Order: sequence, then C-alpha cells, then structure tokens
Amino acid sequence: MTVHPVVMAGGSGTRFWPLSRKARPKQFLALATDRPLIVETVNRLRGLATPARTWVVCGPVHARAVRRLLPRLPAANVIVEPIARNTAPAIGLATLQVQARDPDGVLAILPSDHHVADVPAFQAVLRRAAEVAQSGALVTIGIKPTRPETGYGYIECGAPVEASAGVAVRRVKRFTEKPNRELAEAFVAARTYAWNGGIFLWTARTLTNAIKEHCPAMAPLLERIADAYGTPEFDCVFAELYPQCENISIDYAVLEPRSVKGEMGSEIYCLPADFGWNDLGCWSALHEHVADCGPEELARKNVFDKSDQPCINIDSRGNYVYAPGKAVALVGVNDLVVVETGDALLITTRERSQDVGKVVAELKQAGREDLV
Repeated sequence: MTVHPVVMAGGSGTRFWPLSRKARPKQFLALATDRPLIVETVNRLRGLATPARTWVVCGPVHARAVRRLLPRLPAANVIVEPIARNTAPAIGLATLQVQARDPDGVLAILPSDHHVADVPAFQAVLRRAAEVAQSGALVTIGIKPTRPETGYGYIECGAPVEASAGVAVRRVKRFTEKPNRELAEAFVAARTYAWNGGIFLWTARTLTNAIKEHCPAMAPLLERIADAYGTPEFDCVFAELYPQCENISIDYAVLEPRSVKGEMGSEIYCLPADFGWNDLGCWSALHEHVADCGPEELARKNVFDKSDQPCINIDSRGNYVYAPGKAVALVGVNDLVVVETGDALLITTRERSQDVGKVVAELKQAGREDLV
C-alpha cells in the first residue's frame, strides 16, 4: 500500500488577522509550536510517505514560501493554482497527477493549518484509513467532539461495520455544515457525531471515477490539464482551463452526493478518532491550545502568548493577549482577545473571534490592501 499525501495550503486564514495576512496566511505561521503549521503537517507524515510522494497545493503568492519551508519536496510536487477554485478542482488535479504514476495509490487529503498533539495515534488512524480506502471506498477521519462547536462541520456515523486494532470503521449517514448552537448540542449529546476535520482518503482511481460521475463538466477540464503536464504548453493550458472549473468544495462535489443514499447505501466510511486535534480556526481556539487546560480553568485563565515583557493582571480572567515586545496590563476585563502587530490592533471577545474574517472583508472594501 502506497500513501500519497496531498496537503491543501491555499487557505487565506483571515480569522487570524492581523497576524495572518494575504502574503502570510495561517499555515505559514508558528502558532502551535516554534515551527510553521505547514512544516508540522509534513513532518508528521514521516514514516507514512516520502517527500517524493507528498504533494502541496497552493496559490502563486505562496509557492515560494512553500518551496522554502519544504526544501525536500520535489519542485514538481508543488501544484500552483493560477486561481483559487475551492478544494474539488485542486484535489481532482492532484488525483490525476497521482493516478498517472500509481492508479491504485491512496491519496490522503490533509489541511495544512491544523495541529495534532499525538502523532503516533494520528499515524495509526491514517494507516487504518488507507487500508479501508484501498477497497475502493471514500474514507474520512472524524474527530471526537469535546464541546458543541458551531464553527465546525459534523459527520453523522452509523453502526460500526468493522473494528481493527481498536479503530472502528463506521458508515457515514450524512454531513452537516456548521450547525447552530442548539443543533450542535444535540449532536454532541447523541454521541454518534464526529467533527469533520477535512481529512479524506481514497485511491486515485476511486476519486477520478467519482469526479467523472458527480462533476461531468469539471472532469474533462482537469484531464486536459493533466495531459499537458510536463509539456511546454502546460502553463497556458492550466491558466486557460482551470478557471473554467466549478468553484466547489470536495464535500459538496463528491461526499454529500455519495452520502445521501442513507446508512445502508452510503459509499463513505468514517473512522472516529482522538489524537489531540485542533484546527486552530480562530484566536479563541489558540487561547484554548496555549492554555492547555479544562473548560472551567480555561474560563479563568489569562494567556499572554509569546510575551517577553512584564504582563499584569488585575481582576481579569479568560483573556488572550498577543503583543510580543509590549508590556500589557489587564484591569477588570474578561474574555477578551487582544492582538497587536505593529500596524494593526485587534480587540474582540473570545465568543466573537470567529467573526474576525469580516474585518478583512471591510478592509478590502475600503481599499486598504496594505492591511490585508
């Protein structure tokens, strides 16, 4: 069994503004450790796949940074989209590249900007998922929910169809995108739901056939691009045809159509897992990661992240502050997020930190590209 990881590095990370910018989105920041998230993502694949079998998909603005941070990756394994068209075209193109070399190889689609605390457990689940995918199934890895989070998608799982080495394999009943609070609470209470961590596995042959079935207009465009790969015409063909692909996620393009058949007919399997996953999706998630404590203590704990100056707390709790090089004093404030980067200052609440991306939209509308 050969695994070909495909690392998706095209995200903009706007919810981490002002630290995250267009030229340096979240995946290139050292948030969880002292290394950028994309480097950590590739490092945790050691023993599962070689650099020669690892692919990264990114935009033209970030191609140089990817090659600099991942020098062992062959230059040809960095797929640079001429324009962002969501995950379905990007994954489809990477799939065709792998299929040309290894039709029965298993692709592991991985976000570039998540944190995993327990790497051995992550690798064990990924290996088991790859075994299941070899049979021709579409496989996703679900994350055990720890709270009724409304910022994540959820996977409803049916009864186990098999279990091996302590890893259950369940048939997917449906996907639900970012539910409201009441629905999220019901999902967690039901204990049959997992968070959708955006990790998918399938063989190149399986996904190629699925795209032909569910995206008949996109498939021939991707095939023509793949056929031109390595020729002098490739850049022109890529630039002309790729923008014609539908702007759609792999979830909506392939996974949801395959899961609507119901529990007995679904062709998608989920392996629920717990390996210390955190998508670090916003500043409040980073507060939780750095604090590294239970919910009750988290509500009280102030975090002065990467601070090397005096920090004073007076009658304040549950705050997150990122202001390297600055002395910071908190007096009588609770549950705030304060981020200072030199040219910008963000002040919000932990509860509203998911909305920080709206700031970027406002700045773009105002023509302040220098702050985006």
